[in-house]
Amino acid sequence: MRCPGQDTRYWKSDAIFEVKCPQCGHQVEFFKDEPARKCNKCGHKLINPKMDFWCAAYCKFAKQCFGDPDLLAYRDELLKNRVAVEMKHYFQKDFKRIGHAVKVARYAEKIINQEKGDLAIVLSAAYLHDIGLKDTEPDNKKAKDHEKKGSMKAREILLKLGATKVLIDEVCDIISRHHHPGNEESENFKVLYDADLIVNLEEQQTKKILDKEKITSLINNDFYTKRGRELARELLELLGSNLYS
Repeated sequence: MRCPGQDTRYWKSDAIFEVKCPQCGHQVEFFKDEPARKCNKCGHKLINPKMDFWCAAYCKFAKQCFGDPDLLAYRDELLKNRVAVEMKHYFQKDFKRIGHAVKVARYAEKIINQEKGDLAIVLSAAYLHDIGLKDTEPDNKKAKDHEKKGSMKAREILLKLGATKVLIDEVCDIISRHHHPGNEESENFKVLYDADLIVNLEEQQTKKILDKEKITSLINNDFYTKRGRELARELLELLGSNLYS
């Protein structure tokens, strides 16, 4: 079955249009189903500004449909942005929670650049991992309560965004126990866990200098990934803890 958006039978008069090259100003002609084209004058690659790449964020045929590695990177960027917007909208003026989620996502992206994992799953989990705190904190509920509620809310958000069942199930599984790892965890869980742990350490360290032996043991034993441990040490040095001279 062909994607309806690429079937010429459904095209209208605006299916062919021109875009000005941002490098040289030359007019580049696009067909609506072309993800990208090179400028005939200067060779600059242009992404189709009118193409909706949202389906590619989850579609398992994205590589065959779009092919270009630059476009697949754009797909991941799009997913990250959509989930981040939903998270910020949900927390509204709770800038503490928004800031925490954004920092976890940033560290997760740094870790996954050197470790295994699925960027779409990890970043979705990073932005939504504490989404349940809005409902549980006023009543001082336990951590597992916010994990359970967060998993439910994350599923609701991802369903609204049109995510696949596979992605939703894994993201929600990670969120449902992100403070309670099991004996064997996926690479995606490990990346999210380490990123969250780094941010939690940063927040604790800015309030009170932690015991050197305790934090050294935590970094050596509690982190799953090599990159996570490296980033934790770099952060603590940057904060002036002088734990690693």
